[in-house]
Amino acid sequence: MIEQDTIKLLRECDAGIKMGVDSINDVLDYVHADSLKQSLTECKSEHNKLKEEIQTQLDRFHDDGKDPNPIAQSMSVMKTNMKLTFNESDHTIADLITDGCNMGVKSLNRYLNQYKAADEVSKDITKRLIHLEAQLAVDLRPFL
Repeated sequence: MIEQDTIKLLRECDAGIKMGVDSINDVLDYVHADSLKQSLTECKSEHNKLKEEIQTQLDRFHDDGKDPNPIAQSMSVMKTNMKLTFNESDHTIADLITDGCNMGVKSLNRYLNQYKAADEVSKDITKRLIHLEAQLAVDLRPFL
């Protein structure tokens, strides 16, 4: 049970990080304020560091991880493109990324509760990812 919950939790974190990094990449070219670009770039870097940790843990179990749900990913790209087509502002970018952060925090907390038997290492990674997402949402507030 511990191993299965650990793998499942790590997979969800992996998928969430991929979704988050893709979302940041989708908006970076549209950012005007240097401070917003810096916040997004730093967060992307931290996501990638956590992704490496997750992959190391998944490698222990000979698991390849998980890609984001293709439907959710497609809908996210469509929403981003549509909103940026009508309003290419830092406000729009902050709004989109904040929504994604909030959804990530909600989902990750749900998975943390769902996979209670996961090992402490994977729970710690999940908690750090939750904190990273929550902090980015706070950092983006001045742009809303």
